[in-house]
Amino acid sequence: MPDFIEIDFIECGDTGSGDAIAIRHRHKNVDWIYVVDGGYKEDGTKLVEHIRNYYDVPYSINFVVLTHSDTDHASGLKAVLRHFNVGCLRMNRPWEHVDELMPKFKNFQDRERLVARLKRAFPHVSELEEIAHQRGIEIKDTFAGNNIGVFTVLAPSKSAYLDLIVQSEKTPAPVGKTTARFAKSESSAEWGEENLKGDSVGTNEENETSIVQFAHVCNKKVLLTGDAGVKALTEAHQVATRLNISTAELDWFHVPHHGSRRNLSSGILNTWLGEMLPRQIERPKLNAIISANRKDKDHPKKAVIRAMIHRGRRVVQTNGTLRLYTNNAPERAGWYPSIPLEYPTDQED
Repeated sequence: MPDFIEIDFIECGDTGSGDAIAIRHRHKNVDWIYVVDGGYKEDGTKLVEHIRNYYDVPYSINFVVLTHSDTDHASGLKAVLRHFNVGCLRMNRPWEHVDELMPKFKNFQDRERLVARLKRAFPHVSELEEIAHQRGIEIKDTFAGNNIGVFTVLAPSKSAYLDLIVQSEKTPAPVGKTTARFAKSESSAEWGEENLKGDSVGTNEENETSIVQFAHVCNKKVLLTGDAGVKALTEAHQVATRLNISTAELDWFHVPHHGSRRNLSSGILNTWLGEMLPRQIERPKLNAIISANRKDKDHPKKAVIRAMIHRGRRVVQTNGTLRLYTNNAPERAGWYPSIPLEYPTDQED
């Protein structure tokens, strides 16, 4: 069978949102299976069943990737690690860099105490590490420039990751931070008006540690972003430029953080997706994918949907399971084309 790739974005949570992504890439009649994040605990079972039902009942997964430590990305991976034979778990563990971090934490001069403190700060990462050790699964740090199968990691760099760990409010020396709250009001807006908050407010440090991955495979360009914010996306594009990777005309753009406007700015979208169009196009061929539960009242933001459509994207949201695939991928009985989100004529103030 000719090569193909299929990517499944599984709807996570109950009323909140998360990320759970399953990928199968068939190359020269060999299947390579990836899992990127696993949603909440209950989503792990759904993810396992999905892979067994639609990927020819595999016993093994080549790569499992945890983009960052948040519960809605990490919890479900525990079921995946317990159920499948996993070739490699790609995730970053701050305690693996304790010798570099110790000088930055003045109150911790004892190495083992700092390791224990960091494991308490990131409990899901610690538990995944424990399961991997029990099952003999290799764990690898994952920083900009590394490869995960056909994907190239564009962010974070090791130095950026360690700086973010020090700045995190979860770690022993938190940096004071004001949490902004927005009134839930909306106002009408003309074509091209955008009210994104990635520059002015931004997202938290844990989100900015998200592993950002790019692939050009089966004639499709794919960017998976986790919960990356403007800082991570800026670094990712700089790394892509340095590696001579052409990211122009992204076919499948995974919108970060379930469509939060704190993770994006007009400028970073211009960098990745191109400048704003003068008008809406009727049948866009390029896709923006938002992992957001249908019952989530806070995601996606209308401002983000508008910004995607301003740049010629067909915007689709997880609804059960959202599947993207290339020619030659197996057909699935009972599956139907996704319905794109409409252009909002108003947005959040």
